[in-house]
Amino acid sequence: MQEPVAADPNAVPPPSRTRNPAANPRRMRRIIAEDPEWSLAIVPQLTELCIQHIINNFESNPILNSLLPDHQRKVLDKVSTSLPLTVTANLISDEGYWKRCCIARWAVCDVSRYGNSWKRMFFERHLENILKFYIPDTTNPNQVLDVIPLCKEYVKKLDIDQFLPPVKIDQKKEDEEASDTESDSGMDEPSMDHFDMSMLTPALCHLEELHLSYGVKDCGMNFEWNLFEFTYRDCCSLANAVKKCPTLKVFKLSRSKVDDEKSRVLIHELLDHPSLTELNLSHNLIADRGARAVGKLINHSKIVTLNLCDNRIRAQGAQAIAHALSKNSILTSLNLRLNCIEDEGGQAICHALLTNETLTNLHLGGNELSEPTATLFSQVLAQNTALTHINLSCNHIGLVRNLFSYKGDGHIALV
Repeated sequence: MQEPVAADPNAVPPPSRTRNPAANPRRMRRIIAEDPEWSLAIVPQLTELCIQHIINNFESNPILNSLLPDHQRKVLDKVSTSLPLTVTANLISDEGYWKRCCIARWAVCDVSRYGNSWKRMFFERHLENILKFYIPDTTNPNQVLDVIPLCKEYVKKLDIDQFLPPVKIDQKKEDEEASDTESDSGMDEPSMDHFDMSMLTPALCHLEELHLSYGVKDCGMNFEWNLFEFTYRDCCSLANAVKKCPTLKVFKLSRSKVDDEKSRVLIHELLDHPSLTELNLSHNLIADRGARAVGKLINHSKIVTLNLCDNRIRAQGAQAIAHALSKNSILTSLNLRLNCIEDEGGQAICHALLTNETLTNLHLGGNELSEPTATLFSQVLAQNTALTHINLSCNHIGLVRNLFSYKGDGHIALV
């Protein structure tokens, strides 16, 4: 039997069938990093490190305008939206940054209502929020005064639907402990005046629209009538504020219990206003004396749209407005819905429309009008060619609808 040949120690081993070790993943050495962000990438460029440093220290050292456009874009995309407005207001004009600020602060952001400007939207809503929650004698006035220089170039419209009254701490307890002699001493009631708008509007050099409502929203079980009080001092300060705002075009003061006396104070300051074209005093308490003041305003202003819906104007007030309307050549829209001018006031307006050639939109719904006014309106429609929209709904016109033979391109509502 042949004995096995001993292996030659100097012999070269045959080549492995798998020449590429990487083909077998089990034989590859792997590095499992404990840091999930660890990678084999090279060290960040110095430019990126500098940009990140600028972002981290933007509040204390805001560097932006001296950067290249690409570097500015990287900074604006990552800089915090919670930076103080004293840093960002007049430095950053990029709409992308202000869009991030708006989205971070409010759930609903309709930029189309703000001229498609995110920066304008931010500053208008920011100022509105401050004013809505301003408490007289409690909130520091500097909270408003300090923000005015930052936002005055961007605010064109303010819509403030609530004004908080002063808060008297433990007033109820003090009243209970007051003695009878103290109660008979004629002590003045606590002031219920709201924020003084004359501190604000003169500084807003581009303000064009001002919508106000003096009241408290969501008061719940804490409801009191004095929460909805528009005081005489409020009226005087507001009248002064509007007078000092020459750029104002639209003024709306609704649901604020504006009566004859307060409306006359306001209108006195609105006479010959250089730019006011739309006035809305709807849902107030204006009666005939206030309506006479409105009649004077119609021919001493540039007002094109007038809304006196839901007030207490009766026949005499309507006659005063009609007299002004017969001499006016500017007003194009008049809303007297939900008053009580009755046939006497309605006929006066009809006679005015026989000579007026500019009014195109008239709303007299809910004014206790009946057949005599409707009959006269049929004559107006046959002669007046300017009117395009007339609303006589919610009246007592009855069966005289066949009197209307209007053949124009406008719209008549007789519901």
